[in-house]
Amino acid sequence: MKWHPPGFGGERRDPERVKREGWRDQGVLVVAEDDQRLTWPERELVRQLGAKLYGSRLGKEDIHG
Repeated sequence: MKWHPPGFGGERRDPERVKREGWRDQGVLVVAEDDQRLTWPERELVRQLGAKLYGSRLGKEDIHG
């Protein structure tokens, strides 16, 4: 018999499932700033909330050096 603790071995959950379960179970929302399922005003709101809570994002040139 094979036994694995939660999160080790077995089925790998896809990222959308992890996000969905995080929202439903913990009330944690994970959304990409450029998620095309959102309208422009919704994406802008996400960008503004992220900037307010965590500061401005680094540009690509800042991330890669």
